Amino acid sequence: MVEVRLSAVRVDLQSNTPVLLLTETEGVGRTLPIFIGAPEATAIAFAIQGVAPPRPMTHDLLRDIVETLGASLERVVITELRSATYYAELHLKRTDGVLTVSSRPSDAVALAVRTASPLFVSDELMDSEGILLPTDDDDDGESATPEELVGEFRQFLDTVRPEDFSS
Repeated sequence: MVEVRLSAVRVDLQSNTPVLLLTETEGVGRTLPIFIGAPEATAIAFAIQGVAPPRPMTHDLLRDIVETLGASLERVVITELRSATYYAELHLKRTDGVLTVSSRPSDAVALAVRTASPLFVSDELMDSEGILLPTDDDDDGESATPEELVGEFRQFLDTVRPEDFSS
């Protein structure tokens, strides 16, 4: 398994769709891009910025349920790409062992951000789908701040239409 970090949640300009960028923490710096839905991107962006809604959002609720049941999120593993769909697993640690629960990657990452849990990608998946992105040095020194990323995402939300998500 390859340990990764959530390096960004951005909006792909060609498709106008949010994308997670998971970058390996060691090695050559490959990144696994995963296109996700707007609600999940919002949930992840809120968690990154520490936005505390007045009532728990779905991922906050899930975190609270896991903790109330005496478990903790040990790690998230993005396991495979099958028929253009990514799959992930939540590894929940309890006193009697570890439970593995299937998840969408976007939900798994949203939960991991809320619990400061590590993220991993299977070796095979990173080998087949990981890409090298230009570094900040290749980007004329311009690196987006979290506020800029959230602003970019809010602009996406203002312009997205339901038909943009149809097949």
